[in-house]
Amino acid sequence: MIKRIYMLICLTSWFVHGQERPNIVFIAIDDLRPELGCYGSEIAKTPNIDKLAREGLLFNNAYCQQAICGPSRASLLTGIRPETSGVFHNYIKFRAVNPDVVTLPQHFKNSGYETVYTGKIFHHGDLDDEKSWSRLPAVDSLTSKGIEKPSGFALKENIEATKQQRKAMIAKYGDVAKFGLASGPAYENADVPDTGYLDGYNTALAIATLKEMAKTEAPFFLGLGFNKPHLNWTSPKRYWDLYDEKDIKLASQMQGPIDGAEMGLTPSFELRVRSGIPKEGDINDALSHTLRHAYLACVSYVDAQIGKLLDALDEAGLRENTIIILWSDHGYHLGDMGIWGKATNFEIATRVPMIIATPNMPNATRGVKTDALVELVDIYPTLCDLAQIKAPSHVEGYSFKPLLTQPSMPWKTAVFSQFPTPALREWGAYPLRPAMRETFFGPLLTEVETRIKKQQKDAWSRNLFENNLMGYAMRTKQYRFIVWKDRAHPEKPPVFVELYDHEKDPMETRNCAASHPEIVAQLIHQFNKGWQGQLPQ
Repeated sequence: MIKRIYMLICLTSWFVHGQERPNIVFIAIDDLRPELGCYGSEIAKTPNIDKLAREGLLFNNAYCQQAICGPSRASLLTGIRPETSGVFHNYIKFRAVNPDVVTLPQHFKNSGYETVYTGKIFHHGDLDDEKSWSRLPAVDSLTSKGIEKPSGFALKENIEATKQQRKAMIAKYGDVAKFGLASGPAYENADVPDTGYLDGYNTALAIATLKEMAKTEAPFFLGLGFNKPHLNWTSPKRYWDLYDEKDIKLASQMQGPIDGAEMGLTPSFELRVRSGIPKEGDINDALSHTLRHAYLACVSYVDAQIGKLLDALDEAGLRENTIIILWSDHGYHLGDMGIWGKATNFEIATRVPMIIATPNMPNATRGVKTDALVELVDIYPTLCDLAQIKAPSHVEGYSFKPLLTQPSMPWKTAVFSQFPTPALREWGAYPLRPAMRETFFGPLLTEVETRIKKQQKDAWSRNLFENNLMGYAMRTKQYRFIVWKDRAHPEKPPVFVELYDHEKDPMETRNCAASHPEIVAQLIHQFNKGWQGQLPQ
């Protein structure tokens, strides 16, 4: 009897006002800047994402809450901003500091949905959050076909070289070497099938799982998370061959902003831990071309997998009742400002691609691009809104559902990102371990620290800059405004401010705060209103 009553409750929850509840296909991409054809890239070959953009609404001005994997994903999936959750680096598990928070997939599960994921949805360490998922993916269906989960590299020589490098680093530096100092080559392009690398395997797994769920009556929330184009840039050779290196342009701005905050420029720790990459100094043009080539190959590889998933959705007859949302956890510097990696408060690290296609969108909206300012934290309440599920009260985002019918309507006046002292954090945004200074990063850290001391003079304090200094970025229609504050003493004036005028300087080449005190004062006032003070009226 109890089981029958439970099934009746679930069946009732699957229908809203006589209509079947929509499925959710939730596509997460790691480290993808808007390097896509639909975002105006002159070189990226991304036909499947471009097609999705023609079928849905593309957001020109979507921003992450922190440009590093763990905090960004924790914010999006819990609906809580980093400043509230306390998740500022990759080594904090969101459940450790917010044990009872209801995540986005958990909320859908509690509302009668089947929830399942393949690939990277939460950050590593949080992936298997038991409260969030109702079922496991269809691994047996791939195993029965002889398709096994691949490792990071496909070439035996790279697998072995990485093992040996790791042993050597641990022998030389001790346990600190385990935190990414031996990550193998930065790129690889083996002549293997798509399932020879992890993203192809996870796509095949998602499709197999989709086919199983298509046979059930419950609506589903299917997450497919792509690891690429995160380092290491590994993809099948066919995608590498899509590009001719002589056609690949290097970054137009190779230096940090004039008068910009020295503590805001990461020394590219994430790339430099890879073998074959200089541990200090510039990345030369020849290597830069190759690295950009490798990144683009990964983008096209991911695009092809997205095409396969969407084709499977069509073949199963599910597209007409499925919401598809595609997003990246943050942007990425490819030599821009002399930086390789994310981990900054600049436009290129915080702006992300985001596309949504829903069954009931007006035809007039499909293929449209909106300039409205939105944030990844807004995805949680938006999906709830579209599925007619009430969002939990803890959520700090704002539903952008109205933009699906009125893309040009007045919207938020500002959006927010943050990052703790990028120049003096390890590449997972973790505070510098003393032992890290004894590794090959020692000379680079000394150089970076010298630049900060020279600029900041009496404001310099090791404890402040390494542990307590937070950069808060506010993006308005015209400006990027970065406020560097001491979190231990929030009542104190900012340590430093940066102002970039996107109407005159879209590449953020010069901090013009000193010459525009009146604008700085206005933006400080706006900043102090917080995210709640920027919502549409």
